[in-house]
Amino acid sequence: MIEDKQRWNDRHVTRPMSKDASKTLVKYVKHANIDKALDIACGTGRNSHFLSSLGFDVDAVDISDFALTQIDNTPTINKIEADLDSYNITPNRYDLIVNMNYLNRRLTSQMKDALKSGGLIIFETFIVAHGEFQMPTTNLDYLLRKNELLHIFIGLDIIYYEEKIEVNRLGERVKVASIVAKKS
Repeated sequence: MIEDKQRWNDRHVTRPMSKDASKTLVKYVKHANIDKALDIACGTGRNSHFLSSLGFDVDAVDISDFALTQIDNTPTINKIEADLDSYNITPNRYDLIVNMNYLNRRLTSQMKDALKSGGLIIFETFIVAHGEFQMPTTNLDYLLRKNELLHIFIGLDIIYYEEKIEVNRLGERVKVASIVAKKS
């Protein structure tokens, strides 16, 4: 855990993330009931701030204590410093779960269980890419396979799904999968 924490602290200092909320979140948040949200691997809180501004009470979880200090101290954002390899999500608690640019397969079944009836998940992260892609495939445990998100969230009502090639903020070509799904 200490190594992961230091690695993420260093990354947030040397390669700060955008302050803009995820485009997928902005587009599809209207499908969620505004109440309780979970922002997994929230980083410096770009999505947590956006959700708070809409009226959500947000649990913002990250391993990086540095990143969490960048999140505004507001009563509608509950900052939780936790190692996501051992963190457990409370069942039937959230109206919205957001997971951007992070993959921990251990948590995906917990995410489904943590959604209230009518709850929404917005999940977007990287897919294994070879060839012309500049982003190195260093650890396959943290990269999705083709159509994997569809299989992970089977049983939920799919509102949107896409796998696409994007150029990230560093100018690197990356493959990304996005899903928006609702629990019946």
